[in-house]
Amino acid sequence: MSAPSSTGTGPGLAKLNSLPRPELIKQLLACLDVQRWANEIADRRPYRSDDELYEVADRAATELTEDEIHSALAAHPRIGQRSTGKDTSASWSRREQAGVDADDTKLAVELAEANEEYERRFGHVYLVCASGRSGPELLEILRSRLDNDPTTEMRVVADELRKIARLRLARVIEA
Repeated sequence: MSAPSSTGTGPGLAKLNSLPRPELIKQLLACLDVQRWANEIADRRPYRSDDELYEVADRAATELTEDEIHSALAAHPRIGQRSTGKDTSASWSRREQAGVDADDTKLAVELAEANEEYERRFGHVYLVCASGRSGPELLEILRSRLDNDPTTEMRVVADELRKIARLRLARVIEA
């Protein structure tokens, strides 16, 4: 999945650069619920281009600690379970999981069982950048990741968090 990229400086970037810090931090935490990550992005303003912003965000996300990963995971619902919250992160999560057919009972049961197996194996929720993917595809990815050792899986999860953060950051500058 390719991430948004633009060398331009549209009105969204100008808005991001001028937002009061508390409001920007709130929006950034909806992208990736890691305070250090949000602070780093806010502190490096102003950005001259979208690409510069994405580069800083990606670099800060590649440095996630295991504690930060676990903290960020707490903001994500299980794949196949719709978030019921009213905040921005919950809304984005519902949008990202739109490819999971809520009326497919068989898929819902398979996802629930696979999620439980994953959580028993790794001790945390299964996370994948779900945007643009179908429920069966997400289930297949989940099952394939059950073969990972815990260290490899933690690296995969960190990369998935980075992908999600980048997609959500694009929504912040598009707003």
